[in-house]
Amino acid sequence: MSEEVFLIDGMTCASCALTVENAVRKLDNVDSAVVNLTTEKMTVDYDPAKISEAEIEKAVADAGYGASVFDPATAKSQEERQDEATHTMWRKFLWSALFAVPLLYLSMGSMIGMWVPSFLDMSRHPMIYALVQLALTLPVMYFGRRYYDNGFRSFFKGHPNMDSLVALATTAAFLYSLYGTYHIYLGHVHYAHHLYYESVAVILTLITLGKYFETLSKGRTSDAIKKLMHLSAKEAIILRDGKEVRIPIEDVEIGNHILVKPGEKIPVDGRVLSGRSAIDESMLTGESLPIEKTADSPVYGGSINGQGSLVFEAEKVGSETLLSQIIKLVEDAQQTKAPIAKIADKVSAVFVPVIIAIALLTGLFWYFVMGQDFTFSMTVSVAVLVIACPCALGLATPTAIMVGTGRAAENGILYKRGDVLELAHQTDTIVFDKTGTITRGKPEVVNSFSYSSHSSVLQLAASLEALSEHPLSQAVVDYARKEGNTLLDAEDFTSLTGFGLKGRVAGTELLVGNDKLMLQNHISLEQAQSDFKGATAKGQTPIFVAGDGQLLGLITIADKVKPDSKTTVKTLQDMGLEVVMLTGDNEETAKAIAKEVGITSVISQVLPQEKTQAILDLQAKGKKVAMVGDGINDAPALATADIGISMGSGTDIAMESADIVLMKPAMLDIVKALKISRATIINIKENLFWAFIYNILSIPIAMGVLYLFGGPLLDPMIAGLAMSFSSVSVVVNALRLKIVKL
Repeated sequence: MSEEVFLIDGMTCASCALTVENAVRKLDNVDSAVVNLTTEKMTVDYDPAKISEAEIEKAVADAGYGASVFDPATAKSQEERQDEATHTMWRKFLWSALFAVPLLYLSMGSMIGMWVPSFLDMSRHPMIYALVQLALTLPVMYFGRRYYDNGFRSFFKGHPNMDSLVALATTAAFLYSLYGTYHIYLGHVHYAHHLYYESVAVILTLITLGKYFETLSKGRTSDAIKKLMHLSAKEAIILRDGKEVRIPIEDVEIGNHILVKPGEKIPVDGRVLSGRSAIDESMLTGESLPIEKTADSPVYGGSINGQGSLVFEAEKVGSETLLSQIIKLVEDAQQTKAPIAKIADKVSAVFVPVIIAIALLTGLFWYFVMGQDFTFSMTVSVAVLVIACPCALGLATPTAIMVGTGRAAENGILYKRGDVLELAHQTDTIVFDKTGTITRGKPEVVNSFSYSSHSSVLQLAASLEALSEHPLSQAVVDYARKEGNTLLDAEDFTSLTGFGLKGRVAGTELLVGNDKLMLQNHISLEQAQSDFKGATAKGQTPIFVAGDGQLLGLITIADKVKPDSKTTVKTLQDMGLEVVMLTGDNEETAKAIAKEVGITSVISQVLPQEKTQAILDLQAKGKKVAMVGDGINDAPALATADIGISMGSGTDIAMESADIVLMKPAMLDIVKALKISRATIINIKENLFWAFIYNILSIPIAMGVLYLFGGPLLDPMIAGLAMSFSSVSVVVNALRLKIVKL
């Protein structure tokens, strides 16, 4: 199967999106088709060996819409398409208003005592009055012709949409007005009071205004993508034969040596060759502090260089850069639907045909049962058709997902799919790997103890450890240097696997290692017993130092807990989540770390392949499990969990095993990820509630229920205004996610 993205033209509501999806899904050899109304894109999984892109495009065309393969290299960006749509809609509104306003004044002015030129007075010159109204209405219908093109095409193909409602409603009002104009021509001047030209023009104008605000608001939902796209540098300075050559970013190749001057953007991903600077990577990782870069440090395209100059070698260009992958992940998340979106889809599938039937039956009821005239009955039917457009339903889910995933991206949190937002919201159990997740993932010296008069126990130990490549040895060396010790030359160095090291430093025969090495060489550990037990109880690794047959000292090493681990665990528990630690470490060390951060449930001494079974065991108990790991050795467990959360510095960004990628190894970002998920789902439910409640309350009013009990009748123009702004209210509600406190 292959995945392809198509741009869809002509959609206006949820019913349109569902129609396109169903048309493509019916094709043989198409596995799935998902349409996003907000981005106007369709993602199709199909077998390219058995069905072509042209056949998919034809299926969409047969359904009444346009489709073309989306090529990021040549297609207009979403921002450009959004701006173009916004400008087009505003232009159509202005031209429509230019004719609709005088038309409204002409038809309503005389009724409320406003001045109207005598030659346009309906009582004196009814035919001129009617013809001027007709002349002012036709341009508005021309500017709103898309509603008729799309509406009637969809209607006659058997899957009416929002435009069908608008087209049917305004056409009915227009044809009745033409009928009235004909009767005025015949001399039946009272028909001048039953013209609905202004309703046609004002409904079309107000719906266009609503569409403008909707398009404007939808543009704001994708702010995160716009910001990310604007991060890309347009040019790069490469060093060629000792000269600086400025070239377009598209021409940069892997292996090029690139110069970045102070304040400039890093053009592509690479590794520093020379220079020193601090780089602002906040737009990629959410990390607010600049990151120091020296030789061999990684740099990422889109980040901003500080005060120093750097020369680095390009390692990833084009779509392979971290920035490009982030943009793709955010776009992919915005393309896919959350399961909750199926509610709106199911409603939209039957909504429009039902509304047409309700409008027709309402008109017949008032005409035949209640004895009202044709004009009254038609007015009620038109109001029902206009007010019931299901735009708000179609926007409820995608707009919230867009804003939610965008807000997350700004904080260095990437959801791979839209449905991950909903799954994360359902999580009730969080399983943490220990090393590199709860802890820093790098051993550090916690303490050192001396049991002799020898003043340089740490210096002696570090001088010997410097010849070993073991991570614990490196920790001792780093600590000794940090404490100001100069390393001495070591002789007769021997590594004793499973025990430690031996050798000679400054004339002293040294043994550095575990308690087994000491006992094997008959070194008494009595002096160190208290410190030794205290260290092991805290999960620390003890390293003994002996010289010339005597115990000199003890160095304790631990993989220190991250500063925010305890706070994160407490916050998650306060949110009602069960927190579990899953580690390959021994039980004593695991329990010590768990106790330090407040975790009571510990699964220890499991191999990487056994972690998967531990996740399955939790799921078997009916738990919705999120697994948090470093994204490498935890890959099977991440893939098995309901939600896999990969922590890192962005190097694992393309990992397939995780569903949520945290760009920086900050534990509190897990809390942020879950809060964004919860806030987004709540927002979607609010949107769906308001969209449903709007139609539940407004349709009976439009049908004339209030009028039955002496109340007012809903004017079709007011119905058009209400319908338009119901969509805007849903989008504005989604935009509140931008200010949710994390």
